[in-house]
Amino acid sequence: MNNVLLTGVAGFIGHKTAQFLLEKGHHVIGIDNLNDYYDVRLKQHRLEQLTGIAGFEFHEIDIEDKDRLKSLCQTNSIDVIMNLAARAGVPYSLENPKVYVSTNLQGSLNLLEVAKDYSIGKYVLASTSSLYAGEEMPFCEDLAVNSPISPYAASKKGAELMAYTYHHIYGIDVTVLRYFTVFGPAGRPDMSIFRFIKWIDEGTPLKLYGDGSQSRDFTYLDDIAEGTVKAIKKVGYEVINLGGGRNPLSLNDVIGSIEEKLGKKALIDHEAFQKTDMKETWADISKAKRLLDWTPQIDFEEGLDRTVDWYRENRSWLQEVAV
Repeated sequence: MNNVLLTGVAGFIGHKTAQFLLEKGHHVIGIDNLNDYYDVRLKQHRLEQLTGIAGFEFHEIDIEDKDRLKSLCQTNSIDVIMNLAARAGVPYSLENPKVYVSTNLQGSLNLLEVAKDYSIGKYVLASTSSLYAGEEMPFCEDLAVNSPISPYAASKKGAELMAYTYHHIYGIDVTVLRYFTVFGPAGRPDMSIFRFIKWIDEGTPLKLYGDGSQSRDFTYLDDIAEGTVKAIKKVGYEVINLGGGRNPLSLNDVIGSIEEKLGKKALIDHEAFQKTDMKETWADISKAKRLLDWTPQIDFEEGLDRTVDWYRENRSWLQEVAV
């Protein structure tokens, strides 16, 4: 079993990955800066699901604080770094690109530096399907992805390149995971599924950029967490897609499914399609099958049922969460 330093542990993907690691007997040292990019109550809600589980400890640390990272590594024998901390979301990266560079690139560099200095042999980096903008589908990992269309995507590309450099020079074993449109319970309130459920349930007009024909390769949270845990495997340096691997669903189809599950009709305000948005995403997941023995198990409808159920169970406080 491994001692895993997991960054972004209070995040949407981070908390579920921590849960799966603990269930498999690993020790998890979770860190998160608990920033207020969105309502901190969601992050606290996720952490509550981990509190008290044997093998879990939490430290409020920012990955931009290299001194505190060094101190943590000095007092703990760490086998694996899983870097799931990030400034996420495309729109905000246009408003504040500097923070995306400082967290997603400088923060990643800090973690690679402590991996080098403290002989931590495995580094797992969470990256994004946003890098594939303009490429032919289904997206496979050997595409050049040299044309990011948002500061967010550019910062993730930089983090991938830096990880390769540290693998090449220092021999750190690196797995880069490109996630495809993750959804599920306790999701980020700036993501479409959370927003659509909340807006439709409340009768609030739903903001839809474009005509809704844009489509995504939706991937359920538990499948992503399972793939992330499997990425501990030694591979040298590999970039691996984790996606649904099925035909993408349009946003119009997603809205229709949510309407059916809630028994309510959406009020839709159409706004202009954003130039930083991608028209379609679709993952080639054959590499994940081959290297990690991973395939998604939960289809969209089942995942959406679970997500809507979670929303209903927590509606009383989620009503106050801004989207």
